[in-house]
This record gives sequence, C-alpha cells and structure tokens, in this order.
Amino acid sequence: MSTIETFLSSLRQYEGDGVYNPWRDYDERCDCGPDAPLIRSRQLTDYLRRRIGHAKYLFVAEAAGYQGCRFTGVAITCERMLLNAHKQVTSAMVLGYDGQRTSRPDCPFMTSNPQRRQGMNEPTDTYVWGAILDNGLSPDDVILWNIFPFHPHKDSPFSNRTPTDAELAAGLTYTQELLGLCRPDILIGAIGRKSALMLEEKGLAAAVMRHPANGGAGLFRQQFAQWISENARP
Repeated sequence: MSTIETFLSSLRQYEGDGVYNPWRDYDERCDCGPDAPLIRSRQLTDYLRRRIGHAKYLFVAEAAGYQGCRFTGVAITCERMLLNAHKQVTSAMVLGYDGQRTSRPDCPFMTSNPQRRQGMNEPTDTYVWGAILDNGLSPDDVILWNIFPFHPHKDSPFSNRTPTDAELAAGLTYTQELLGLCRPDILIGAIGRKSALMLEEKGLAAAVMRHPANGGAGLFRQQFAQWISENARP
C-alpha cells in the first residue's frame, strides 16, 4: 500500500539527463548545503501530510521550475512563501511552520539582490496561490503538483525547458501514484495544455485552465474562479 513515505522514496529514485531532482540531488553551486535535498523532502512530506486524505482539489501544472519547486520541494511554491517574505502567502499556509531556504544567497547564478536577501520568487506560483486565496479556498483543501515533478533545465541550473514527451509520460506515473493517496472524489484542475493532454490520455477527468505565464494570468484567474464557483465543496 502506498504511503507519503513510499511516494517520496519513489520520487527520489528518478534521474535523467538535464533534469534536477529536488528531493535527491545536491548542487554545491546553488544549494545551501548537502542537507538541502533532505530539507526539501521534509517540506514536501509535511505539505502532503496536511492535505492527503481530505484535500478537495488537485491542481496539476507542467514541470518544476528553478524559481519555485527546485528550491522548496513543494510544487508551484517558491521560497519567499516559505520564508514569510511573500506579499500574500505565508509559510503557515503551506507547511504550518516556518520553512527553510535551500538556495545559496551567494549562488553565482543569482542575478538580483532580492533573490539573495529573500530567496527565489516565481510569478506563476504567485498567480496560482493568489487564485486559491482570492476564491476563499483553505490552503489545506488544495494539493499542487506537476505532471513532470522534477526540474528540466538547459545548460544553466537557473533555466527552465519544456519536458520531453518521454519525461511527461514518466512523470505522469507519479501523478497517478499521488492520486492513489488522495480521496477518490478529488477534483482535478489542469494548469496548461500539456498537463491537460497528459491527464486526458490516461482518462483522468480534469478542468482545463490557461497557464498564467506569457500573458495568460487574466484568463487563468477567470477560469479558476468559474470552476470553483461551479464545483464549490463544503
């Protein structure tokens, strides 16, 4: 029988070219220390423990990014949220306690003083969390995830790339494993076309929402709000 612990163990086993596994890999150029993967593993575990079994909604995007899950271990969630340096989201909402930073403030790839002082910040994470809070959802009623839960990158660790079809197919197995831990009537929202197509291929019913990046924030907010209003749960 699958548990949060066996799920995390399964995640740690994945490796691939041009892919960073936040819960297993350590990059001395970017990470605060060798225990960074353990910190991220603990944060994901505690995030899921607060939600598994009772969360009403699962929102699934495409892949982890270097400004978000790469350093927090929690999908669609950036460091500033866990460090209480975000304008809307606090660590209490995500974990129930103050989170830990795993990015190095003196990382040579960081390009701004705010990143060095306050940790990484991801606009998409802000849009998604903003929609959750603006629509009156309890953070504990929502699980955030990515079809490909790992960080696909180009030459630089501070870059994102689109996952290959093979990577998306491999990643989908983790989404299915996660769903096995969730309540059977959980509602799924697909954030972006790629995640929607992958879920559809497996016969998983999901509402399709525009990804908020690249000018899609307004439509995403509208679609999110409409879906929640039509599927509100007590």
